[in-house]
Amino acid sequence: MKRLEGKTTFITGASSGIGKACAFYFAEEGSNLIISSRTAAKIEQVAEDIRIKFGVSVYSMSMDVRSNSDVTSKIKNLPKEWQSVDILINNAGLARGFNKLHEDDPDGWDEMIDTNVKGLLYVSRQIVPQMVEKKSGHIINIGSIAGHEAYPGGGVYCATKHAVDAITKTFKMELIDKNIRVSTVDPGMVETNFSNIRFAGDINRSKKVYEGIEPLYADDIADAVLFCATRKENTNIGQIVMTPIAQASAFVNYRDPDKM
Repeated sequence: MKRLEGKTTFITGASSGIGKACAFYFAEEGSNLIISSRTAAKIEQVAEDIRIKFGVSVYSMSMDVRSNSDVTSKIKNLPKEWQSVDILINNAGLARGFNKLHEDDPDGWDEMIDTNVKGLLYVSRQIVPQMVEKKSGHIINIGSIAGHEAYPGGGVYCATKHAVDAITKTFKMELIDKNIRVSTVDPGMVETNFSNIRFAGDINRSKKVYEGIEPLYADDIADAVLFCATRKENTNIGQIVMTPIAQASAFVNYRDPDKM
């Protein structure tokens, strides 16, 4: 029997990167999936690929986590057979820009706060109560090493990931008597579309982030998320912090000159 057979996992931001990798890893272990992203065509293609490859049931939907009304409507109107979620993976998130705070674009601040913090809260507010009711479930938040430190050019992004860390810890304390597991997986440098989004499509600048270093990949993070979800029922993995071997912090890393 596969380890997650009979479970239903809800993953936000699942059309690419870490969210998509998590969808494939969890489907391989037999979990049925609810997957969402802002782009309907992309998320439905992911769903169809998973159905064909793994034979699990997949419900895909366009949902903007930044909108409380959209999140509330979409989740409350899930078909009856999809209304009981066993595992929630709050993955949707992004960074915008790399400027000093006093020179930065407030529109980017709004997008990061609305997605990384408020979006996580909006989705959790709809899913967690039914976990409380059945006294079973697992919340897994995708954080960042930026939630453990601050760095120049990343002030608001770091603030949002510090918030994710605080929310995760609060959930663990508030749900201590509800038999609900709460975890966070906090990666360092991961080569996904993250940097391309941060630098507004500047491919050359995005590539420089990973020069001389073999970064983590989306599959590495999905494997850690799956590890959290497949422990014995009496075990909670509270936090995993993971980086490439050559990265010690956001700004302390070793770039191999032979790979530059």
